[in-house]
Formats: sequence, C-alpha cells, structure tokens
Amino acid sequence: MYKNIELSASLMCANWLSLKDQILSLEENDIDYMHYNIADGIYAPDFTMGSSIINTVKENTKLPGHYHLMVEEPMRLFENFDLNKNEIFTIHQETSKNLHRDLINIKNKAKVACAISPATPLEYLEYIIEELDNVLVLSVNPGFKSQKLIPQTIRKIEKLKNLIEKMGLDISITADGNINKLNIPDFIKAGANILVLGSSGLFRKDATIKESVEDIKESIDKVL
Repeated sequence: MYKNIELSASLMCANWLSLKDQILSLEENDIDYMHYNIADGIYAPDFTMGSSIINTVKENTKLPGHYHLMVEEPMRLFENFDLNKNEIFTIHQETSKNLHRDLINIKNKAKVACAISPATPLEYLEYIIEELDNVLVLSVNPGFKSQKLIPQTIRKIEKLKNLIEKMGLDISITADGNINKLNIPDFIKAGANILVLGSSGLFRKDATIKESVEDIKESIDKVL
C-alpha cells in the first residue's frame, strides 16, 4: 500500500516468457495484489487463465490474489480456487442469476466484491451493496487488454464513492481498465483506492516494473 492506495498487478498483461522474474519484481516493488482475470469466451469475448495456472502462480508468490471472474454463472468455478481471507473474489453483477446468494457464499472464504461493466448502472447494486467489501468498476468493456478508457466511468466511481459515504459503509473501490500514470490522479480523486495495473500502467514495453511503479507513485503523489 502506498498512501492508502493499493496496487493490483494484472497477470494477463505480464510477459509470460519471463513470468517468474516478473513475479519476483512485483514482490520487490510494493505491489499489493496479483490480479487474476478469468474469462470464459461468452460474457467476455476472450479466454484467459484457468484455475490450474492461477493456483500454480499462487504457489510461487506471497502476493494475495485479487480475482476477477468475467464468466457466466461464476460460482460454478468457485471451489476450483484455494482462497483465504486476505484475498478478494470478484463476480459480475451481470453474470449471476442469484447474486445475493453467491456473494454470501464467497464471504465464507474471502473478501467479497462485485464488478460492474461500463454501461451497468450503480442502481443495480442497491440491494446487495451492504454485503460487499469491494466494488470493481470496469473502465473498459470486459474482455481484451489494451482497450481505450471509457471516461464516463470515472464519473461513476465518484458517484459510487458518494453513495458509500452516505450509507456509512466500509467498502473499497477498485478501478480496472487502462489505468496509467496520466489518469491515476483522476481515478483517485473520484474515489478509487485499489488500482488494477496492466499493459499501459505496469507491464509497459518502454519501462521496467520498477520504473513503472516509480511513475505510478509519482502520480499518486500529485493527489495525496
């Protein structure tokens, strides 16, 4: 954690040919979570990593998991992951037929989070928000990496932050999608306190992980 902002490294954006070295570098450079995207090719039009790959990575890192399931009926995969109370398990509002039941089941093993896609109104969280530890706001459409930021989602984070404060709840906000050194101040000002960092923010072609983290911290300093 850096000045109350937590950093979550999106594993799908890592260099898989040098993954072991990159995991070590993430641990050495103040990353708080390993972010695991799981997509099924149905809700999100791509395939990412499965539980066998994720569990292997977990055996080789001390970083807690930050799971983001972009799959239809995500709880059918829930038992495939070895979770603990320091980890965040995120399912989408749009993909679960019985969202409240699924969120309650997650609470038994991990911190519980609900994700919403860019076009999903915050009102859809109204009757489940009290059960949450975290809300993940996607600032790109679910699926592929390296998409352009949808700027309206920053306004959505601000509205969500105001709602959380008005209700007196202890809920963190994750921003996920094209988070980089240029727009980090906007996300933090809006109310995000967990940043998912991928190809534009952390696993950059023009910088090492150490250099990227230094740039990220400079961006945080501009706000806090």
